[in-house]
Amino acid sequence: MEIDGYSVEPITSDAFDDLVTVLGKGGIGGCWCMYWTTPTTAEWREGCAGGRSAPNRSLFREIVEAGPPPGLLAYHAGEPAAWCRVMMRNSLPGLNSSRFFKTELPSDDVWSLACFVVRRQFRGRGLTAVLTRAAIQYVADRGGGTLEAYPWDTDEKKAPSTVYTGLASTFERLGFEVVQRRAPHKPMMRLAVGAG
Repeated sequence: MEIDGYSVEPITSDAFDDLVTVLGKGGIGGCWCMYWTTPTTAEWREGCAGGRSAPNRSLFREIVEAGPPPGLLAYHAGEPAAWCRVMMRNSLPGLNSSRFFKTELPSDDVWSLACFVVRRQFRGRGLTAVLTRAAIQYVADRGGGTLEAYPWDTDEKKAPSTVYTGLASTFERLGFEVVQRRAPHKPMMRLAVGAG
């Protein structure tokens, strides 16, 4: 799909090298976007060891190859620019062990918009909003449901690695509403998405 001059596509095994371009060869400290996929923080940390050869990289590649696509890649003029994780909430066990985002709200048909990574040279261009709009369309194309996000609610300047879940103001502008808040800075927000 095309949004504001960016081409956004679900990740496939053929595009794994493009994900590496976005995340960097070390996968952002060996995370490889596996934080919410891992049941406990201790297991995730263990999977981070080794950076470019971290177990998390292999595990994430297996997820990509097995399908369905676990997220979206944004391209600008053919160059990988940004990534976001979009999966069913029930397939991300780390959310249920999170003190901020475990919930008793219904989670059937809930899609999780869990992580964003934007390459340094593309930051400040609104790519979190571009990817969120793409995720809304992605969910709509798959029959709709609820899209859930876990942003920071702050006006303070934060490092990109800190706000990897986005900022609440971005989601508010796109129609998301707070459905749970276990800490002032950590709302959980949802948007109902109809079938496209």
